[in-house]
Amino acid sequence: MQTPIYLDNAATSHPKPEEVYRAVNQVMRAGASAGRGSYQQALSAERLVFETREILADFFAVNASDRFVFTLNATAAINQALFGLLKVGDRVVTTRLEHNSVTRPLRALQDRGIVVEKVPADPLTGIVSPDDLKSCCLAAPTRLLLVNHCSNVYGALQPIEELGRWCREQGILFMVDGSQSAGCLPINLQALDVDLFVAPGHKGLLGPQGTGFLYVAKGLQLTPLMYGGTGGNSHSDLPPVDLPERLECGTLNLPGIAGLQAAVQFLQRMGINQVRATEKQLVKKIIDGLNSLEAVTVYGPADLDRRGSAISSNIKGYDPAEVGFLLDQRNVCVRAGLHCAPDAHRTIGTYPQGTIRVSPGLLTTEADIEQFIARLDALLRQKS
Repeated sequence: MQTPIYLDNAATSHPKPEEVYRAVNQVMRAGASAGRGSYQQALSAERLVFETREILADFFAVNASDRFVFTLNATAAINQALFGLLKVGDRVVTTRLEHNSVTRPLRALQDRGIVVEKVPADPLTGIVSPDDLKSCCLAAPTRLLLVNHCSNVYGALQPIEELGRWCREQGILFMVDGSQSAGCLPINLQALDVDLFVAPGHKGLLGPQGTGFLYVAKGLQLTPLMYGGTGGNSHSDLPPVDLPERLECGTLNLPGIAGLQAAVQFLQRMGINQVRATEKQLVKKIIDGLNSLEAVTVYGPADLDRRGSAISSNIKGYDPAEVGFLLDQRNVCVRAGLHCAPDAHRTIGTYPQGTIRVSPGLLTTEADIEQFIARLDALLRQKS
């Protein structure tokens, strides 16, 4: 039987570093919850959570770890940020590349009186013009600019460096969805002037599913999305005032946080610049391989410096779902369809069928990619 080739890291990274599996297992066996007791096991759990916040703050170049709020995933973080920030009459500018994790909360908020404007991207590259975003923001009083750092369809990287500085000058809050960029390339949140940043733990950060975080810049106060026990201030029926406890109620996913800590430490040891260089080389190998095959169209920027690790393509004469099914029969794991981003596919011209998305991860090997291209080539030859 052929060895499975996993190329769906834009959904969930696999495999994880071995220390991630060990960390999850160890904490699962230890028991206890953070902030829920003064005995040794509970104190150790609390220390683990604090240390993980400190590691995340260092990794994203933030000098206050209490600004990192643990969430179930990026979707939960996005909902907390948007519903906790926006009020009736507020105006939000975003792009037509956003994932449904952004577009659906914004659609619900529109029904509550929030104004939402979507700026289109270049159909060829998937890059949104910063001038177009700025013009849209200035067309009417704007509370928030929300941008997907890296498209999960095009793989295009947006110019967040320029946008963050400009938003700070204009007094507009700047939110970045780092679902496809966190852990894959250097991100300095303070230097980028980001007010709100969300990321899942289970993608580029190489952690377990069920983990993620919301970063909230100093001076910004959000209304909690959920209310409940926090382990402290138990005398009051009001939520805590200070972060992170204000936005973290209920028992935290301690095994997941332990795995996330181990994963980020793995990335730190490797060095984020080396991570970026490694993934860029894998992306190049995939694009070169796809372009060597007949009738394949690869979407997104030609410049690898403007790309993340999601690569969408289509094959003339084939439905993407058919290709995904045939590759699965050959033990190749890719994703076919709309990837929860229908507006991006309307932009690219691939709606409603979508694309075939291939996404390598840090632990993908060049041999994996060679096998993928070989199996795809054999599939096409067999069909012709």
